[in-house]
Amino acid sequence: MNSLRGRLFVVLVAATGLIWLCGIVWISIGAKAELEHVLDTRIQEAARMVISLVGTGGAGAIAEAPGNAVGGASGGVKYERQLSCQIWALDGHLVARSGGAPDVLLSDRASGFSDRMINGEMWRVYSIESAAKGVRVMIGDRLGQRNQLVVDLAKGLMVPALLMVPALGVLIWVSVGRGLRPLVRTAGELRAREVDDMSPVDARGAPSEMRPLLEALNALFDKVEEARRVEREVTAFAAHELRTPLAGLKTQAQIAKASTDPAVRQGALDQILFSVDRTARLVRQLLALAKLDSGQQPDGDEEVCVGGVLSEVVDASHPAAVRVELDPALEDLTVRSNREILRVVLRNLHENAVQHSPEGGTVSWRLAPDGRSVVLEDEGSGIPAEELPLVFQRFYRGRHRAPTGCGLGLAIVETAARRTGASLVLENREDRSGLRAVIRLKPV
Repeated sequence: MNSLRGRLFVVLVAATGLIWLCGIVWISIGAKAELEHVLDTRIQEAARMVISLVGTGGAGAIAEAPGNAVGGASGGVKYERQLSCQIWALDGHLVARSGGAPDVLLSDRASGFSDRMINGEMWRVYSIESAAKGVRVMIGDRLGQRNQLVVDLAKGLMVPALLMVPALGVLIWVSVGRGLRPLVRTAGELRAREVDDMSPVDARGAPSEMRPLLEALNALFDKVEEARRVEREVTAFAAHELRTPLAGLKTQAQIAKASTDPAVRQGALDQILFSVDRTARLVRQLLALAKLDSGQQPDGDEEVCVGGVLSEVVDASHPAAVRVELDPALEDLTVRSNREILRVVLRNLHENAVQHSPEGGTVSWRLAPDGRSVVLEDEGSGIPAEELPLVFQRFYRGRHRAPTGCGLGLAIVETAARRTGASLVLENREDRSGLRAVIRLKPV
């Protein structure tokens, strides 16, 4: 059953019916015990009454069966003649019995209670004996009638229960519907929203059981809105950034085509190469950022040699105007990470350092003293202290921007490092101008 209202209805009706049934059983058991006690007391008092009516002359003084006064009323009463009475002489002959009483001995006990099967029917008998009067009085009660009393009592409780179940079901159905009304109202509000409406749902008047759901839904709205905002920014920035190099490519191609001067043509071709490199880097960074945001991770974590990955990154960059130094100790540093994402971190940091280093400067990669962190230092102008908290924002370029930068490198590094469990700290160098980046990697 997929309906929450239907499930609650079935559970509540079943639980109520079960409780009612247990109550009936409980009442029946208790009533049976009390009824047996009351009826035993009744036959005991009846026996004492009968023996008190027997004259002092004993059995011979009984003119007629005294049980006629004990045998109960007539006239269609349901439990008519519940009690039967026998008066026996002590010598063993029957002196008198009430109407409906069997002519065989009700009990073989001289006194007290006993149970006996007579003519296929179980009797509860109380006997009392008087030696002075020479008689024994026996009062018997059919146990079948006692059990019928308990059955009739249970039926009396069951019939109202069966009659009330439909009314109770209607009340439960209506009550559950009213209880679920806030959920239906919230669903209606969400259904009536526009596609781009990501405003939070008001959870102040909602029941406490619904608030975790609404809070989670509002958190999801925030994530979706943030993702849409980033997507809009990426799209707008990509369109803006690609427009400039593409226009430059067209202009430089026209110059190279129209010019007959070899120097002018060579300069135009150099500018075309520069624009192609800038565009390719922008596209690569946008793709890397989109891949990280999507959560794609082609391979699992593995043991990766940091020095080997750095060598690949440096060999692929070919920085002609900048000298790169690699600490040999990095070849011995092995971490557990995703190789592709780690390459994204190191490559973007390296490209940023190369771009911001002056011609003839040095970019240095070395192992930190703690033996598990990598330190990158360049000889650029560094980052103003007030801009350090902002450089991880997407498309933030700051005052000391490079001509080929687009403000995505450090944002990609921060996102990728977080995915691998690494951390990144940026600080300005104290020994000279430049920036120091410390990457603390997850050990094996």
